[in-house]
Amino acid sequence: MKKHFRSLIFATLVALAFAIPAPASCAKIQSGTIFYPSSNDTISTGFDKWGYNYQAHMFNGLYENVSRPVDLATEGDVNLQMKWSDDWLSNLDCNGDHKLDRGGPDGATANISKGWLTNHEEGDYKGTDNELHHYTYFVKIVHDDGAACADADNPSCIWGLYTIIEEVYNDPYRGGHGIDRSPLRNPAGLGFYTN
Repeated sequence: MKKHFRSLIFATLVALAFAIPAPASCAKIQSGTIFYPSSNDTISTGFDKWGYNYQAHMFNGLYENVSRPVDLATEGDVNLQMKWSDDWLSNLDCNGDHKLDRGGPDGATANISKGWLTNHEEGDYKGTDNELHHYTYFVKIVHDDGAACADADNPSCIWGLYTIIEEVYNDPYRGGHGIDRSPLRNPAGLGFYTN
């Protein structure tokens, strides 16, 4: 009976240990203590008025609203979808600065985005023939700490610390037909790059 009682106490303590959440050191968006980079407005879950959903690591909206303008664009010719990794821009504040962390665990890399970002752009434009034409453009950008930019002639270098590893451009009117990896750092493609 004593042995059974000790087993029951041990099982209860184990169950309680797993039932009680561990203290969190990172603030979540739901806490209401994380703010937009350039204002005192708190970030909330779901899509905001510009098209950002920081909880889900994505933007879906008009290209003109990606910079979060004061005057919100309500119409435009180009829609943009962005998605990013947790290292690019987290949905947590672990370093206590009341901003979303960039660059990996605890935002400890001086606010530099690491990881990857994808952009999928889709829009219409009027050609020289006065007709509307549709195009799509996709790009994947990864942090490589400037490796691609060490070569000044490398067209896959972007923003000094990043490289383009995949581009897909479709625009029949202007002659764009899919993937062209020739100018990209080799090997290129979504599955090749590791950081």
